[in-house]
Amino acid sequence: MTITTDPYDIRLFSPDDVYFSRGQGGVFQGIIDGKTYKELEVYRAFPFLYATQYISIRTTKGDELGIIADVKELYEESAVELEKELQLRYFMPRVTRVDSVKFKSDLWIWELQTHLGATRIVMRNLHEFMQYPGGGRVLLSDISGKRCEITDWQQLDAHSRKQLEEVL
Repeated sequence: MTITTDPYDIRLFSPDDVYFSRGQGGVFQGIIDGKTYKELEVYRAFPFLYATQYISIRTTKGDELGIIADVKELYEESAVELEKELQLRYFMPRVTRVDSVKFKSDLWIWELQTHLGATRIVMRNLHEFMQYPGGGRVLLSDISGKRCEITDWQQLDAHSRKQLEEVL
């Protein structure tokens, strides 16, 4: 009798199952169940809700090897490398101040300060380009695909909150 594994089964890794590191040229790699992978890819299963939980580990061909339930449960070196890889894949500047939000020529123009400097986001409409995952978090994207996040709009300065009150 042959036992087959269901391709839809989800494997949750324990800290002892995985070891992540950087290879030559900074490539994210790892050892999973004793097998070496010279290059791995990571994806958030729920990118808008969980930044460090339910992380899918995949081969470069897209085959899922398993899920990390929470990065914080991994051994320190693996956790550090996995968090670095997530930051590279999901690059999203954090808004520190909303300078202005204006509606001109059928476009919403946002002038923002982020932890990486000033930026501008341009939207055709608000409901299509803004997402509210909860907890005061707001994800903004613009017509060219640029993205940034407000981690908690209620924690921003008074000027920023005033700008946001009219559009949230």
